Amino acid sequence: MTRPFLRMNVLPTLTLAVSLLAPALALAHQPAPSSEAPALKAGTCSVQGLMDSIRRGLHSKSEAYKLYLRTLLRESAVNLPLAELQAAFDREYDPVMVEHLAAALVARTERGLEDESFQRVAKRALEDRDPSLRAATVRAMRRTGALERTGDMYERLVRDPSPEVRMEAATNLVEDNLEVYGGHHGPAADSAVAAAAASTDPKVTAKVLGQLMTGDISAGSARKLEQLLGSDSAEVRAAASTALGGVPVAEMASARQALTGMYRGEKDPTVRKAILQSVARLGFSSAVPELQRLRGVDPSLAPEIDTWIRVLEMNHQDWSLILREKQRLQQAR
Repeated sequence: MTRPFLRMNVLPTLTLAVSLLAPALALAHQPAPSSEAPALKAGTCSVQGLMDSIRRGLHSKSEAYKLYLRTLLRESAVNLPLAELQAAFDREYDPVMVEHLAAALVARTERGLEDESFQRVAKRALEDRDPSLRAATVRAMRRTGALERTGDMYERLVRDPSPEVRMEAATNLVEDNLEVYGGHHGPAADSAVAAAAASTDPKVTAKVLGQLMTGDISAGSARKLEQLLGSDSAEVRAAASTALGGVPVAEMASARQALTGMYRGEKDPTVRKAILQSVARLGFSSAVPELQRLRGVDPSLAPEIDTWIRVLEMNHQDWSLILREKQRLQQAR
């Protein structure tokens, strides 16, 4: 499956790789003192040499230099011997170094080479006995095509025994959807919803759903969000309510019915505010009568509803403008 929002230009990548490799090669081949010009010799950058440079660089106080070393290894990955790179990854047990090597293997697959490299990283993310190493390999897959290459990996990662691994997986789901797919790729959003629903960690589920763009999700994902409205966790109910506010047109009526029905029985004020926002977002000005009917359910939230009604009656057609106007009115109160 092709990824509509992930693009790669080969020439700049090669240029970057050459420019990054130049300092390393220069250090490796210092000319001997001579009255004659030194003869040029071909050289290659080894996995071990790069790893030694990175280990030394970890002691540097310069974050820019550390980033340079990480980029150097990733951009060089396509030219490094695969067997050496895989062997170095398999025998490494320092989390920082594992992340560097995993990112290099992922880069090979992302640049059109063997799928095996990506799968090797995914396997370690799921199976390594050390949670810090599982977390490191998960980070290495961030902002990549992992959602389309790893099956149900994220549904398994969000159930990992380690809270660190679960939260790294949640961060990947959020950032991949936004940065790789621009927030508008249905299958990627569906994968995120499936993982959020599979999680038993309320913080993980809330993190994913609270930041996910759901405008292209499937009907099945919309039903999962509606089911999560019944969660025992108020944090999850609020996040699911927020996510339902952005569903596709075909799912809006069902989402509005689920949200308004839930509002009457909900006791948590944070969840109720999330519901009101989504009802407003699903209907814009047509949501005003619905909000008026909910006004008497909780008198403490009557001012909140009144503010939404005032904003929606301005007939703005852009949701970001509606949110800004609501914020302005709240600050003026």
